[in-house]
Amino acid sequence: MHISDILAQRRPSFSFEFFPPRSSEAWDELYQTIVELGAYHPSFVSVTYGAGGTTREATHDLVVRIKESTGIPPIPHLTCVGHTEEEVDTILQRYADAGVANILALRGDPPKDRLDYDWSDSAFRHASDLVAFIRKFNASGRHPDPRGFGIGVAGFPEGHPTTPNRLLELEHLQGKVDAGADYICTQLFFDNHDFFDFRDRCRHLGIQVPIIAGVMPVTSLKSMRRMAELAAGARFPAKLLRALDRAGNDEAAVERVGIHYAAQQCSELLDQGVDGIHFYTLNKSAATREIYASLGLPAGPPRS
Repeated sequence: MHISDILAQRRPSFSFEFFPPRSSEAWDELYQTIVELGAYHPSFVSVTYGAGGTTREATHDLVVRIKESTGIPPIPHLTCVGHTEEEVDTILQRYADAGVANILALRGDPPKDRLDYDWSDSAFRHASDLVAFIRKFNASGRHPDPRGFGIGVAGFPEGHPTTPNRLLELEHLQGKVDAGADYICTQLFFDNHDFFDFRDRCRHLGIQVPIIAGVMPVTSLKSMRRMAELAAGARFPAKLLRALDRAGNDEAAVERVGIHYAAQQCSELLDQGVDGIHFYTLNKSAATREIYASLGLPAGPPRS
């Protein structure tokens, strides 16, 4: 189902993000997580893509498995890094042939061993270039949906780590939308004021596509450090840090604090008319299910 139809059908939307596992045991665990979260009838799920396309096949396999076995609309990530136009065209055609309806188009990060990565040699230097290429693919009529792929792009409520100029950052975002993006999904954040201000600035600039808020509960001090790496520049408010300090080294208490904080975030986002909430799950379901329960969101029977 095209993302425009998904978001028109249910607002606010609720969705989850997964990443391709590295072992057969982890694949089984992830599939159980997907089944458990499928009981909440998510609007869609997204699947990440490794730096430089390192998980290309695993991403494709997980996307197709979700589509064929759960009925949940999957949205694969696709990045600019290290791809030629021919490679991206091939990837898009494979997804089109599999009936995948949407793509999340990202600039992406170079592989960790390529810190000197030269973007000037790239076929796609910016996410807006990738969005425009997907639109060109759509215009070719090779997708079973006459509209082609629905396209999502990333937004950064706390600012993009490589673009400290916040005015320029929003111009880049507007460029992605002007190139053809259908919605924005934000990077994780911990202060809702950052999101609300980001949303207001987008609307002031004339960006009117849906803006989905990315939320990731802190479930351990280790996961918090990982968040800081995944979202370079992520700001952890003093209120959250004080609560985590009170929990000390009690892992269960840390998890309760993180879930409670994220639930409060989500409640306020819903009260303020958010277009959707996207949960960064780290391939686990327990924290997200607890947040759902605290918000009074019902679960139905799992999808088969």
